[in-house]
Amino acid sequence: MATEDVVGKSTGETAVTTIVNLAEEAKLAREGVKAPSDAILSVCKSLVAGGVAGGVSRTAVAPLERLKILLQVQNPLNIKYNGTIQGLKYIWRTEGFRGLFKGNGTNCARIIPNSAVKFFSYEQASSGILWLYRHQTGNEDAQLTPALRLGAGACAGIIAMSATYPMDMVRGRITVQTEKSPYQYRGMFHALGTVYREEGFRALYKGWLPSVIGVVPYVGLNFAVYESLKEWLVVSKPFGLSDDQELSVATKLACGAAAGTVGQTVAYPLDVIRRRMQMVGWKDAASVVRGDGRIKGPLEYSGMIDAFRKTVRHEGFGALYKGLVPNSVKVVPSIAIAFVTYEVVKDILGVEMKISE
Repeated sequence: MATEDVVGKSTGETAVTTIVNLAEEAKLAREGVKAPSDAILSVCKSLVAGGVAGGVSRTAVAPLERLKILLQVQNPLNIKYNGTIQGLKYIWRTEGFRGLFKGNGTNCARIIPNSAVKFFSYEQASSGILWLYRHQTGNEDAQLTPALRLGAGACAGIIAMSATYPMDMVRGRITVQTEKSPYQYRGMFHALGTVYREEGFRALYKGWLPSVIGVVPYVGLNFAVYESLKEWLVVSKPFGLSDDQELSVATKLACGAAAGTVGQTVAYPLDVIRRRMQMVGWKDAASVVRGDGRIKGPLEYSGMIDAFRKTVRHEGFGALYKGLVPNSVKVVPSIAIAFVTYEVVKDILGVEMKISE
């Protein structure tokens, strides 16, 4: 497993680096060489727009995000959370208002750089892929196809996820903590230090492989569906939705919602396995994971395939979709808000991104 992770990460980073470099060359060739200060300013604006989009969208749905993770990893021998409404009420009753947002600070600390890198990488990867596509076909007017957009989105997702994965790992553990947990992580940095000291560096990347595999359909389909829907609406102008090549915020919101629904449905089982693998080795696991002592701790998994096999064997196929309902409720507005916020902030900052021109 470790060897596969290292090789996969190395290969992915090399491929993405090549694409980003080609994107920069293509951009310079099309627009002419810019002053270094202008180029740096453009990059910073793009990163800020992506970061703000991620932070706003995740905070808006933080209670549903926490409930989803609790449902994914709770011990099947001691069910505490049994549905979206009941779960939210239980958190409110036992932990109060603050309990609904537990782990959100760490999530924002992770998602802001994650979203910033993801959106910027997508812009650059799209430019590079489009340049290669036009060069190979000899058609200077060629546009990105849905398949090419999916590839660009997948590259962007892998880069962003790998760069911030340790924060996601400890965020999962902080999120499932309750007041009855035997040992409390005091925050992101304390959790990172504790995991590194007690479990080693490799523990910070538990569940990395299913995350990488899940990034391809999730992020890839998000970008591909979103961009393709926007392009179709602009070209075909159905139902009078578009006007003068500009889509309304409501229309973009709907495109983002559709993109989020498709991506999360396809990739969800991998997300469940990732969360469960992140709990392995946690000697002072939260009570929701331990089952209040009914068993010693969460199941041990030797790898991703073993985690899939044991989950289905002990809990049935439906366990791979635990937490899907609150995730579906939160992912639609989350992805939609992220895309719209990104474009609004980008327009405010005056960022010009010409991917398909």
